[in-house]
Amino acid sequence: MLPKKGILLVNLGSPKSTRVEDVREYLDEFLMDERVIDYRWIFRALLVRGIILKTRPKKSAAAYQTVWTKEGSPLIVYTEKIQKKLQQLVDIPVEIGMRYAEPSIETGIRKLVEKGVTDIVLFPLYPQYAMSTTETVVEKAKEVQKAKFPEVNISFVPPFYNRDIYIDCLAESIQEKLPEQFDALQFSYHGVPERHLYKTDPTKTCKINNCCQEEHLPAHPYCYRHQCFKTTELVTKKLGLAENKVVVSFQSRLGKDKWIEPYTDATLQSFPQKGVKNLAICCPAFVSDCLETLEEISVEGKNEFLHSGGENFHYIPCLNDEDRWVQVIKILCEEQF
Repeated sequence: MLPKKGILLVNLGSPKSTRVEDVREYLDEFLMDERVIDYRWIFRALLVRGIILKTRPKKSAAAYQTVWTKEGSPLIVYTEKIQKKLQQLVDIPVEIGMRYAEPSIETGIRKLVEKGVTDIVLFPLYPQYAMSTTETVVEKAKEVQKAKFPEVNISFVPPFYNRDIYIDCLAESIQEKLPEQFDALQFSYHGVPERHLYKTDPTKTCKINNCCQEEHLPAHPYCYRHQCFKTTELVTKKLGLAENKVVVSFQSRLGKDKWIEPYTDATLQSFPQKGVKNLAICCPAFVSDCLETLEEISVEGKNEFLHSGGENFHYIPCLNDEDRWVQVIKILCEEQF
């Protein structure tokens, strides 16, 4: 009998609700992941459970309330919409899983197995590779597969930050949403601690600032910062924009560790003094709008920019469930069959 194939789309995850208790449960699972906060367990527990979870859940719950929809978490809702659209394009089962909370990766695999699937193509919905995104999804899936589903084969869609079909899709989406007049287009990517780049580099050649924008270096397949700059470069060329009109930055710092630069908040605050009064901003580390885009950028980021002297702030939504993006997902999954 030929193996039966299925697709599992994996995104970050979200709290069950905006209740403080649910947000605390979600943050505990998320921040206790050793690939997110990579301290030894005892120090990670002291930081997360002894400090962060004492105050952050209430603040985060309030933030989630500003983006929550009638259907629930935007990230979950968009992922479900992608699943339904993709299912209409393929004749094999499609399920979703989240790295944190429900529906979990285990839940997604189980649903596929119950439908007779023996070969799963797992798609981590992250364009760029990072320890705290793609790597943790892959390792969690392997852990679940080994413990619960040893008879199932899983292959993984690799990072697609520089694939033509993705760049074309992203550029077209941004082009359609750009305002007629803008002084700069900012690409704000999720940040990571600098040490993560060194940890994920098996070649031990990464120098961060010195090599991220160079070509064909051994560390680049594992370097999140390089991949963010590469996505930006390719989209900039596709859109025909002048390089001096495009800015890359990194958001969502946590703690006092050194994170990759430049920082989004500092960049937003500095723009008006540099003559940037009309700003467009997108977040290509995310394929689905979520707390980090809808609240951190389009609300907090907007306020930082306007309070610093900016005049017009235009947030460009993520790909979400656009039909062209679903087509890209289909093609990237089918390459693994």
